[in-house]
Amino acid sequence: MTNQPIITFENVTKRFGKMVAVDNVSLSIQEGEFFSLLGPSGCGKTTLLRMLAGFETPTEGRILIDGQDVSTVPPNKRPVNMVFQSYAVFPHMSVADNVAYGLKVDRVSKAERDRRVEEALDLVQLHGLAQRKPDQLSGGQRQRVALARALVKRPRVLLLDEPLSALDAKLRDQMRTELSTLQEKVGITFIMVTHDQDEALALASRCAVMNRGLLQQVAAPNDLYEFPNSRFVADFIGSVNLFEGVLAVDEPSHAVVRSPDLDCDIFLDHGVTGARGGTVWAALRPEKIELHKRPDGAAPPNMGDCPVGQNAVAGVIRHEAYLGGQSVYEVEIQSGRRIKVVRQNLTRWDQEDFQLGEAVWLGWHACSPAVLLS
Repeated sequence: MTNQPIITFENVTKRFGKMVAVDNVSLSIQEGEFFSLLGPSGCGKTTLLRMLAGFETPTEGRILIDGQDVSTVPPNKRPVNMVFQSYAVFPHMSVADNVAYGLKVDRVSKAERDRRVEEALDLVQLHGLAQRKPDQLSGGQRQRVALARALVKRPRVLLLDEPLSALDAKLRDQMRTELSTLQEKVGITFIMVTHDQDEALALASRCAVMNRGLLQQVAAPNDLYEFPNSRFVADFIGSVNLFEGVLAVDEPSHAVVRSPDLDCDIFLDHGVTGARGGTVWAALRPEKIELHKRPDGAAPPNMGDCPVGQNAVAGVIRHEAYLGGQSVYEVEIQSGRRIKVVRQNLTRWDQEDFQLGEAVWLGWHACSPAVLLS
């Protein structure tokens, strides 16, 4: 990967009548990145991708590829290719003819066409299936045909619109690995649109989270998850417990958030950038909360250097969901608030440790919560 952006969006806005689908988005994507546009339905991510592909024209702003403004360039003149959510393979054509279609339109010689089709099929592990029709293939194989058809034209950028949404859960996991391996092998820029957080976190080197046409945060997957910049991002990426409170103490070495939702103060082992006495939100991931049967289990020193009475709260288990590798608990505390806790099942008997209706204690480390100002 180089430091040269291959894609640049400059203050791009797209309106459909009075509706603003994309609102003043500026974004650069590096050459060789696996980049994901992530967000809920209607957030503008697909519109942004379609503008990059040339299927929509920006109302305002510019889109640059390799420094050249392509905002009004037709799709077939851009160095990009797109894999659609529905794959859009031709049912009456063989696998080989599907993959060769774009080359045939470009009047590539038959010898060169055959060579590149064979190369593309090998790349997506479809060697030997060239003469099959799409209805003789599995969903994962049809997805590979669509990828091969896009890659055979050797685009600078490959665009993926919800590429795995039509697959079942197990095949989706398999194709994630294959997509990642394929991107590393071909070395071109992949830009993927998805609403599936797990998919984006597993595949992308960086993600852009969008909401209501606006860019909310651009970061590596681990930074999005551990250091969200807003309640929206914290809540959209994974599962989170959000507690509204007041920043009661803010020193360089520690801070305290006082929340009416909790029966204890939230102690942090670092300072917070915010106004003391102002409203903040503490974001606490369920897997960062420990479940204990006794209060001394949830108290210091187990939870770090926090004072007694902070980062430890009593509750009762009101719901449990066994998910195989982990169990998800909802614990009701005295205020009536329910807190979600995820506990790994490290042995075959872990799920028997805690029961519905059991009184428990929750505790968390002083480094675990993220404090959000908006």
